[in-house]
Amino acid sequence: MENTNYTENPNMQNFERYNSNGTKKRDRQGKKGGKAGVFLGVLVLLAIFLMANCMVVTRQNQFKLIRQFGRVDRVVTEPGLSFKLPLVESVDTVPKELLLYDLPASDVITSDKKTMIVDSYVLWRVTDPLMFAQTLSCSVSNAESRIDAIVYNATKNTISNMKQDEVIRSRDGKMTITVDESGSELSGNDLDLSDGREEVIEITSLTEEVMGQINHVESQYGIELVAVEVKKLDLPDDNKQAVYTRMISERGNIAAQYTAEGKSEAKMIENTTDKEVSIMLSDAKAKAEATIAEGEAEYMRILSGAYSDPEKTDFYSFVRALDALKESVVGDNKTVILTEDSPITQIFNGRY
Repeated sequence: MENTNYTENPNMQNFERYNSNGTKKRDRQGKKGGKAGVFLGVLVLLAIFLMANCMVVTRQNQFKLIRQFGRVDRVVTEPGLSFKLPLVESVDTVPKELLLYDLPASDVITSDKKTMIVDSYVLWRVTDPLMFAQTLSCSVSNAESRIDAIVYNATKNTISNMKQDEVIRSRDGKMTITVDESGSELSGNDLDLSDGREEVIEITSLTEEVMGQINHVESQYGIELVAVEVKKLDLPDDNKQAVYTRMISERGNIAAQYTAEGKSEAKMIENTTDKEVSIMLSDAKAKAEATIAEGEAEYMRILSGAYSDPEKTDFYSFVRALDALKESVVGDNKTVILTEDSPITQIFNGRY
């Protein structure tokens, strides 16, 4: 049998019991107190757990869907704190902010059988969280998969009804055209040298055409496609060189045509100018001949008047003789041989 020693603690009213080996034995009252503390701790933890599972915190960029046994019971759209039944109701979170989905680049074919690569992105958001949960299981990846298919089909249908140059021109919603003085448009093959002006007109852009075909997404899936934008519009690598070569050839033909028309126009201007110069020179020569004739006639009239006056006849004869001598004495040879009856000889002989 176990020997038990009893000692009395003067500071305590109860007696403490010790075993024969000196260890203190717990009484039944101590055991009950320990179990009560453990039970109380479990109750506190359970209360905290239940309280945490009762509260639902909704942020500004979120929708909260409260499900009861898997069925959506209510939707929390306003930010703040709300409550649910623990273990009975569950919570799903749906994004409320504007989301960006970058679509993979895809090949499309134009109406003139040209292949183009379109790389675009979509801005979208959830507008009806209940329908979003029912159709897409609150999954953003499921929504992006549907958006990918919808936008690709809309882009393919839009571009398949347009030619390649129309697709390129409609990318930014603006087109530059050349119009003549009457206001009619000049096509790219009209090389008109008349005065033309360039005008920028607004046209339906490629993204607007694509958005026009997406009108069932919100009613079907509870999401809204805010914008579809094209990041890159390019040609396949194996077609680029052929297209570049064709573009260079076309530009070379256009340049050659411009050069030929420029040379023809320059030749016409040159011929017209030469003709006008010839006419002007001819008119000038005719006026000069007429002026010379008038001068000579006036000279002869003056000379005739001078010789008709007996008082001036000798003087003019003397002057004319001096002029004749002046014209005769030129160069280094100053010797003049005159006959006796020459007017100049008569001047030197003093007969005038």
